Amino acid sequence: MFRIILAILILVPAIEITLLITLGHFIGGWTTFALIIISGFLGAYFAKREGRKVLEYAKFEWSQGQLPAQHLLDGICIFIGGILLITPGFITDIFGFLLVFPYTRPIFKVMLLALIQKQIGRGRINIIKRR
Repeated sequence: MFRIILAILILVPAIEITLLITLGHFIGGWTTFALIIISGFLGAYFAKREGRKVLEYAKFEWSQGQLPAQHLLDGICIFIGGILLITPGFITDIFGFLLVFPYTRPIFKVMLLALIQKQIGRGRINIIKRR
């Protein structure tokens, strides 16, 4: 797992820089810069809006005595998507918007749930129930 994270931390910025330079040559440096700033502000707005919705739904389920498991997964996806959206770059913005938008988020929720179940099955995540 560490190797995968290390590879992502090295490859993604390299790809982003290459894409930004290439795009800067095609549409201009200031236009590229403006697109990065606009996508950051739009991403922060959408992440905040979706986060509030999910928090309200989770509070409602919690008040009904139910565990808001699906909304917790939504919250994790929105948090990761928000971080990706405020990170400069177009590839991270694409994945960030996919994680934040409610129509594409279920795809990532399924993958996140599978990852969590896999880690629990391997004994890397322990769930402790306290009274």
